[in-house]
Amino acid sequence: MPTFDIRIWFRLVRVRHNKMIIRQMRVGPMDVFCYVLGCEDTHKGLVIDPAGEEERILETARALGLTIESVVNTHGHPDHTCGNRKIAEQTGAKIYMHALDDRFFNTPQGQSMAMQMGFTPSPSADVLLEDGDTIPFGNDELTVLHTPGHSPGGICLYVEHNLFTGDTLFVGAVGRTDLPGGSMETLLRSIKDRILCLPDETIIWPGHDYGGSPTSTIALEKGHNPYITDFELV
Repeated sequence: MPTFDIRIWFRLVRVRHNKMIIRQMRVGPMDVFCYVLGCEDTHKGLVIDPAGEEERILETARALGLTIESVVNTHGHPDHTCGNRKIAEQTGAKIYMHALDDRFFNTPQGQSMAMQMGFTPSPSADVLLEDGDTIPFGNDELTVLHTPGHSPGGICLYVEHNLFTGDTLFVGAVGRTDLPGGSMETLLRSIKDRILCLPDETIIWPGHDYGGSPTSTIALEKGHNPYITDFELV
């Protein structure tokens, strides 16, 4: 059993770092982690992966005094995008998704898959992302890291030593690669080339509550994640 830093053992958190707010919320039937981020100076915010329980997400944003201007998806799977429509309609926020996943999932087949799984299909993205793009929220901004493997347009989002990894990297595991467009070889290469090169103290905020802790760090994953240690990624 990995030994995790006690400072990162928390379920629902509010982090202040250079006037930035991070609120982690476990929502929906698949234990998806949704994130509400905000700038304390401007009170502008965004939501990452609204995966259901939209009213609770919006109430959280209101309680934090945030105006939600963006909805950002780490990938296009419907368990992570099912709240896009309602959040966007109620806030006027623009939807951001990597171009490859917007194209891949915004098809009749993709929409049908979402409905068959019991999820509300997402509208088309308003902003199509590419590697290296930035998404502002007040005085802060997310940097897009394209990390395909779980899906063709999977991304991670980096800001101030915080990395929101979606289903690319979990605490002690990685995302599945047996769905259409998935590839374990591609996923492991993404992790090695785009994530493990970041500072060891970078906090990992995963897309699901599947691990022994709701967050981790790159250093901990380098030492304990079998998909990193056993595949000799470090």
